[in-house]
Amino acid sequence: MVKSMTGFGRAQKEIDGMSISVEIKSVNHKGFEFGCKTPRTYGFLDDKLKSLVQSLVARGKIECYVMISALDTDDCIVEINHSLAGGYYKALKELAERYSLRDDISVSSLCRCSNDIFVVRKAAADEDAVWEAVKSVAMEAIESFVKMREVEGGKLKEDVISRSRVIIGNVEFIEQRSPQTVKEYNDKLLERMKVLLGEVNVDEQRLLTEAAIFADKVAVAEETVRLRSHIDQLHTLLDSSEPVGRKLDFLAQEMNREANTIGSKCQDVDITKRVLEIKAEVEKIREQIQNIE
Repeated sequence: MVKSMTGFGRAQKEIDGMSISVEIKSVNHKGFEFGCKTPRTYGFLDDKLKSLVQSLVARGKIECYVMISALDTDDCIVEINHSLAGGYYKALKELAERYSLRDDISVSSLCRCSNDIFVVRKAAADEDAVWEAVKSVAMEAIESFVKMREVEGGKLKEDVISRSRVIIGNVEFIEQRSPQTVKEYNDKLLERMKVLLGEVNVDEQRLLTEAAIFADKVAVAEETVRLRSHIDQLHTLLDSSEPVGRKLDFLAQEMNREANTIGSKCQDVDITKRVLEIKAEVEKIREQIQNIE
C-alpha cells in the first residue's frame, strides 16, 4: 500500500507506576532521518526507538517525543541539574548587573527558568523494564502514525492514477493524429509542386520519397509505446506494498523525456497542445510523488 511521508500518531498509558506518552510525526525527506526527545535520564531509549521506527518506516524526516513521569513518588529520586541551574543563575546575575536591576534571584524564580532543572526518576530504574513499557506505548503511536500515512497515501494514489489516465487520453489522440499529419504534408507538397510546375507532370516517386522522409522525422510510435509502458509500470508500483517513491520519481522523469521528444518531432499544432497537457500532468504527478514514501 502506498504511504505518504507525512503523518502523526500519539499514545499514552500508565504502566508500572509510570505515565508514558509517545508522540511521533513526520514530513517529507529524501531518506530516513530520525530525531528523538526523551527525558534526560532516559536517553538510552533514543537508539531503541530509532531502530523500532526504522523497522516500520522507510522514508521521511521523523520526530519522536517521549514523556515519562512517575505516578508513585515514594520511591522517586529528585535530582538537580546543577550545570543548568548554574548557567541560568549566572545569566540572571549578568542581566541584573548590566541593566542595573534589583537582584531578587530566588530559588522559585530560578526554577521558573526551566522545567529541566529538577529531574524526577524512579530509583534504580530497570532499563529493560522501562524500554518494554515505552515500547508498548510507542507501538500504539506508530500504528496510528502509519495508519494516517496510509490514508494520505491512498489519496495520493488516486490523484496520480487520475492524472495518468489524462496522459493516456492524450497519447491516444497523438497516435491517431500523427499519421494524418503525414498525409496532410503529402497533400500540401503535391499542391505546391503543381503550382510551381504548372502543366509539367509531377514525379510521384519523388513525392513518395519526400513523404517517407517526413514520416520518419515525425514518427512518434516508439515514444508513445514507451509512454504507455511507463504508465503501466506506474500503476504496478502504486499497487506495491514496498516503498516506491524513488522509483516513481524516476518513472516521472522518463515520462517527461518521452513527452519532450514527441514535442520536438511533431510540427502539428494539435499534437503540440496535447504534448503540453501531458507535460503539465507529469509535473503534477512528480509533485505528488515527492510526498510518497
